Amino acid sequence: MTTKTLILGSTSPYRRELLERLGISFETRKPLIDEEAEKDPSLSPEELARHLAFKKAESLLTPGCVIIGGDQLVSFEGQILGKPGHREKAIEQLLAMNGKAHDLLTAICVLDGNQILHHLDSTRIHFKKLERSQIEKVVDLDEPFDCAGAYKIEKHGIALVEKIESEDFTAIQGLPLLALSRMLKACSLDTP
Repeated sequence: MTTKTLILGSTSPYRRELLERLGISFETRKPLIDEEAEKDPSLSPEELARHLAFKKAESLLTPGCVIIGGDQLVSFEGQILGKPGHREKAIEQLLAMNGKAHDLLTAICVLDGNQILHHLDSTRIHFKKLERSQIEKVVDLDEPFDCAGAYKIEKHGIALVEKIESEDFTAIQGLPLLALSRMLKACSLDTP
């Protein structure tokens, strides 16, 4: 039997830690795409997340390997909230979402030769109504400048949250393991 190499197309330590939970060996590689160039304004938030996940996986396509690509974005009041990049923008995004709900869209794509598997997880997150000073404190503690939506739910960003509606809580950190384990099984990569 041929052994396939599993490649996680991500530099995220959170995605790496999640994939380790499945108990299979894998490598991590940085996707070779320009995300900004791939963003098509005609796509819905769901379509864009799927498209970026596919492009990240496709950029690492290697014979004999199973590639996982993923993307996560925040959809809020019809807008896609990207990575804030700096403190002021992070605070601005969080103030806009303060006391309201938004959708965290997590897409994954698994490529195995000619087989293409997709999954999209939509998590509804309700934020508490907080004072500006509380939001600033969370931003200063986590520095979530490279995170969609300007928060790290796996760190102090959890203090922003009132309620989470999700089919798979691991999707919140960027890798929906329930769906991924089924997808890997379809690629003949069994998880324990």
